Amino acid sequence: MHASKYGNGEKVAAYLQGLLVAKGHQANVHHVKQIKPKDAPAADLYVFCSPARIGKPIGAMRRFLKKVTLPQEAKYGLIATLGQPKPDKKTGEMPSPEQTEKYQRSLPIMEGLLTEKGAVKIAEIKVFVVDIKGPLEEGWEKKMMTFASQLG
Repeated sequence: MHASKYGNGEKVAAYLQGLLVAKGHQANVHHVKQIKPKDAPAADLYVFCSPARIGKPIGAMRRFLKKVTLPQEAKYGLIATLGQPKPDKKTGEMPSPEQTEKYQRSLPIMEGLLTEKGAVKIAEIKVFVVDIKGPLEEGWEKKMMTFASQLG
């Protein structure tokens, strides 16, 4: 389930779906606005993908995760599409890890919402977006292959 606004998360989710289907799994992709949180389909594994806005998951994903009904100890994976860190325009210096972390809190926030529901995280990944509307970082497909192998 994704909350893609500019299509980057949807592209990542569709690619993951293809990888999982190729491994013999059944996989469906849904935008969080297409499914009511109380009607989330039963699954062996859930994957949630959200872009970051000011360091947090986009509002549609936060609202969905707060209301979603999952089985106890449901297994899940997380994907965050994040703006690629860029050098400061004045100094040319890259942001420090502490500064970058401030704008990359999507995964811990989503994990916290799902942990409250008794769900169990299997894997997580950050996929960077070069500009707000894309494209995705070079090598994102390889990152997704690694993520898919972690999911099982």
